[in-house]
Amino acid sequence: MTQHSAAAAPADGVGARQSLYLPDHVGFLIRRAQQVHLAVWAEEAGQGLSNVQFGVLNVLHRTGGASQRELCDTLDLDRSTVAGLVSRLEARGLVERARADADRRRNLVRLTEAGGAELRRLVPHAAQVDASLTAGLSEEERATLRRLLTRVLDAHGHHASDPTPR
Repeated sequence: MTQHSAAAAPADGVGARQSLYLPDHVGFLIRRAQQVHLAVWAEEAGQGLSNVQFGVLNVLHRTGGASQRELCDTLDLDRSTVAGLVSRLEARGLVERARADADRRRNLVRLTEAGGAELRRLVPHAAQVDASLTAGLSEEERATLRRLLTRVLDAHGHHASDPTPR
C-alpha cells in the first residue's frame, strides 16, 4: 500500500502523520464500487426494487421458499434487515408468509405470482448491471474479480456462495 506523508502539520496541531492514498486502499475501492453498483442498478432496473430486494426474490425462486433465518444466512444479512425486507415485499404482494408443510411451527416466505413476474422482469436488468459494471474487463478478468472478491469474503467468514444449485 502506498503511504504519503503530510507535507505540513495538520491544523489539529498533532504534527506530521502518515495518511493513506485512498485509491490504493481496498476498502475505499470496494465502497466506491458499491456506490457505482447502486447507481447503475437504479439507472438500469429503476427505483421499483432495490438490488437487495431482488436478491430476496431470487433466493426464494431458487429455493422454492425459505425461512427468514435461511434468507439471513444466504444473503448475509441480519434478522432485522431481512424482517424489514420481507415486510415491504409482502406489502407489495411480491411474497407471502405461510407455515411450512413439514413443520407447522416454521414459517416460510414464498414468492407470489406477482413476485415471480417481477423477478422475471428484473433478471435481464440485473444481468445488464453486471455486464455494465465489468464492461472494461475481459471474461478472464471478470472470473478473476469474482474469485478474488469471493476469497476476501470467505477469509472473513462471509461466504459468497449460493447454496442452491445452478
